[in-house]
Amino acid sequence: MGLAISAEPMRARSQLLLFLAAYLLYTAGRWVTAGDLDTATDHAQWIMDAEEDLGVGVERSVQDALTGGFVSWLCSNLYLAAQLVVVPGALLWLYRRAPAVYRPLRDTVLATWILSVPIYALFPVAPPRLADGGMTDTVSSQAAVELTGRSTIFYNELAAVPSLHCGFAVAVGIALAVAARRRWAKALALAWGPLVCLIVVATANHYVFDIAAGLAVTVAGYFAGPRVAQLAQRARPARRPKAQLAWQGA
Repeated sequence: MGLAISAEPMRARSQLLLFLAAYLLYTAGRWVTAGDLDTATDHAQWIMDAEEDLGVGVERSVQDALTGGFVSWLCSNLYLAAQLVVVPGALLWLYRRAPAVYRPLRDTVLATWILSVPIYALFPVAPPRLADGGMTDTVSSQAAVELTGRSTIFYNELAAVPSLHCGFAVAVGIALAVAARRRWAKALALAWGPLVCLIVVATANHYVFDIAAGLAVTVAGYFAGPRVAQLAQRARPARRPKAQLAWQGA
């Protein structure tokens, strides 16, 4: 009787462990570096004033246009799904179906997490739903998970800048479009990023400024990604010379 253990599941396991460790460090970093609400509100007011001067302060108008009924409910739930379902789901699908596309997306996500933590520490920003700007927290009232109360122990609610919701949505959309074969699938993938950018504004979670910052940091993460991957590779223990382990027994 023979038993063979393939290296493929072990590689998949190593990817999962890598993301879990990176996400835990990222989350801990965001939580530890959380600023105080007064400072974060002052920064939010500065952003709103700057947007008004530039003529791009459209957050309240967007929410008013999409408030009520099914559209508001859909936006609120898609806001949660964007990070909790779509990003990990896309990475998993690409890992299995398009490894050459998966690797740069993986490296971009990891590098962007690293780049974002010091920004959260140095520039805490209250999202529109907390900044007394007359906008409503639709996610907490219409989605399965509330963004206030006990849930805040799991994340830094004053980390509006940069918006990784938008940065990752655009990166995922581009990656899926590259991997897709049919034109309609490519079009749907590319539409995901702009849709999420609209959703984060409609749900009072981000300003236009946050979206621009999220896209900029994600682009920086794309270029820094290969370096992060090299460092992660060096930190991994050396592999065994054989790709397959075999055990023989009676």
